[in-house]
Amino acid sequence: MAAPLGAHPHIFVDTALRFEVNDANEITGVTVTWTYDDFFTLLILEDYGLDSDGDGNLTEAELDTLFGFDLIEWPEGFEGDLYVYSNSEKIEMPRPRPIGIAVEDGLITATHYRDIPAVPVDGLEVLQYDPTYYVAYDVSQGVSFTDPDCSATVTDPDQQVAQAKIEEEVSGNMEDIFNEMRVGIYFSDRITMTCAQPSN
Repeated sequence: MAAPLGAHPHIFVDTALRFEVNDANEITGVTVTWTYDDFFTLLILEDYGLDSDGDGNLTEAELDTLFGFDLIEWPEGFEGDLYVYSNSEKIEMPRPRPIGIAVEDGLITATHYRDIPAVPVDGLEVLQYDPTYYVAYDVSQGVSFTDPDCSATVTDPDQQVAQAKIEEEVSGNMEDIFNEMRVGIYFSDRITMTCAQPSN
């Protein structure tokens, strides 16, 4: 019965985040870039009937077909796997809008933009994760800002703590093994940021 304790994702996404910063050192939006793993890329291309010659080069028409593919399904309660907290208070954001699509080196890279209600950089924490941990996100492509005086610190998840949380989820109730465990948050990178104070 130990197998369910080894929760693991099925889709892997390398991420880049670029935050919009106004003159008051407030975050007002974020450009999110997701590069999907090779197996998921293959599944999507096959599902859409694209790249029939298998050379990894899509025509403009094929790219237009693929544009925004990962934002079509938006079930109730879905938050886009991006969570922004200001002094521990979650910031509600509108749905993203797709702004880019590419297939490079055999991988799909999709880009979208999300508006963020203006919130001070100080006290801000950003997490990107799938609550069910079906998708694993890694902020490996970096965090950047429109203001060069801002910087980010990315803290990796503690894998031992995450695994302990999984064991905690199922301990004492065997029925939980067959339910959806929402443990993704424990595997999330945590992003904090700072900006130089605006000059008077």
